[in-house]
Amino acid sequence: MSADSSNSAAGEDSMRELALAAMDSGGDPSQIAAFMVNMKGKNKENLEQMKGDISELAATLPGVTEPLGFFDPAGFCTDCTEGKLCFYREVELKHGRVGMLAALGFLVGENFHPLFGGDIDVPAYLAFQQTPLETFWPAVVAAVAIPEIYSVFTFNQPLPGSERWTMQTDRDPGDLQFDPLGLAPEDPEEFAEMRTKELNNGRLGMIAAAGMIAQELASGAKLLPA
Repeated sequence: MSADSSNSAAGEDSMRELALAAMDSGGDPSQIAAFMVNMKGKNKENLEQMKGDISELAATLPGVTEPLGFFDPAGFCTDCTEGKLCFYREVELKHGRVGMLAALGFLVGENFHPLFGGDIDVPAYLAFQQTPLETFWPAVVAAVAIPEIYSVFTFNQPLPGSERWTMQTDRDPGDLQFDPLGLAPEDPEEFAEMRTKELNNGRLGMIAAAGMIAQELASGAKLLPA
């Protein structure tokens, strides 16, 4: 048996022990944590090695950018499974895309507002109160629900005692199979570079949208003068 096979088998034994303990605990996180602390010898070493492997994997994903490099001050990637890591990346991409759209929508919507007779002339953080709830917002909810419903099938089934909110690892996080303009490069290195650009712009979009909302809440006025 090779060294890799031995390590894989040992890792499976460690995870089997942890899964059985999780089932016995009824999902009590304090009992699971106590079991992990009291794991003995090789099994504990194997579990720590698996955590290290996930951290190393996270450090190679798109989005790691200098000068910060791999930046995880809260330690989200140091104590999770690969499925959970995929979930975190999916969440980051979705919020980043929403942040970019929100930042653009604030600037455009406050200066160009043809909907509903062109009467929406307020700071963007108040615009939702100006639209007819009975016609506009149900359509928005339906448009958001369609891709979210399909995304449910990319999650692992939440079995009793297992880790919740984990994604399937045989897919690319954030890939909605939607590229009508054919912008995604076929070369893996170029695709990773484009994904890094998307993540960095999404992070900036989230910060920008939060800043715009904070400014309008503080001033009560639109971002740009009329």
